[in-house]
Amino acid sequence: MGQSGARLRRESGMIGVRVAAVALALAAALGAGPAASQYPARPIRLIVPAPPGGTTDLLGRVIGTRLGEALGQQVVIDNRGGAGGIVGTDMLTKAPPDGHTLAVIYTPHTVLPHLQKQLPYDALADITPISMVTTAPLVLVVNPALPVRNVRELIALAKKQPVVYGSAGNGSGGHLSGELLKQMAGIQATHVPYKGAGPAAMDVVSGQLQFQFAAQITAQGFIRSGRLRAIAVTSTQRTPGLPDIPTVAESGVPGFVVVNWFGMIAPARTPRAVVTQLNAEIVRILQLPDVRTKLTGEGSEIVGDTPAQFAAFLRADFEKWGKVIRASGLKVD
Repeated sequence: MGQSGARLRRESGMIGVRVAAVALALAAALGAGPAASQYPARPIRLIVPAPPGGTTDLLGRVIGTRLGEALGQQVVIDNRGGAGGIVGTDMLTKAPPDGHTLAVIYTPHTVLPHLQKQLPYDALADITPISMVTTAPLVLVVNPALPVRNVRELIALAKKQPVVYGSAGNGSGGHLSGELLKQMAGIQATHVPYKGAGPAAMDVVSGQLQFQFAAQITAQGFIRSGRLRAIAVTSTQRTPGLPDIPTVAESGVPGFVVVNWFGMIAPARTPRAVVTQLNAEIVRILQLPDVRTKLTGEGSEIVGDTPAQFAAFLRADFEKWGKVIRASGLKVD
């Protein structure tokens, strides 16, 4: 009995080991490890690389509130403005890749690497794209006293006499849109950087500047009051907010497209199951009627794409602005 009992205990132990091994292998195959099954295990930190107020902060708060409700954990907004988003994005890239730290990124993310000699992170390799959230075209506006009613006439004027345009600063969407127009249309135009899009718009109104590429939210009040004339939008299609205004591409500059964009990211190497879960929830949230109303009211267009599509966009946008900046001779700081 002693030997039989010992043998039974050994066989039982071996069976137990085999069962445990099979269970672990099955869990690994199904991606059901502890981290995945328990996500989210604590509150989620959502870094907004901009000060409170403005479009970036609005997006973070609207999506963050609904995401917290869906996941059953609080989403804490952490505003980390500075250096065009570099400060906040750097914090994101250094966070543990477990899905408990996310960030909003926007247009400068693919521009600044070409204007800064050294960034503390790789703009493409050190992040995991989750979804593009919204895009917003810029509006090409001119002073109403200028004898220009469309893009072709603006190009013709620029070929006859000096013209000056303004933007929210070097490397901003408005600045780079002007550089792209110069390159694609073969014109010259002097750029004047301002500390914000609003002051630049005021100088177009006063006649000190001939034109500006401005965000719709910045320009729409001036357009409605007749103090600025909108002649084109920079998106691939006409925008619902300005349905009678043609695109730059259909106005004589084929292929011209510039959009301000906003998206959600996680640190590099975030588990695929977590990214898939977050993507599904964000895409769903973007289709909620009240969310759509809030975001489109700011002149934005809802996107909500896949992680692969957002990653492909980021690579293409990175390459696009690299070419524009190198061709323009813009100074790298």
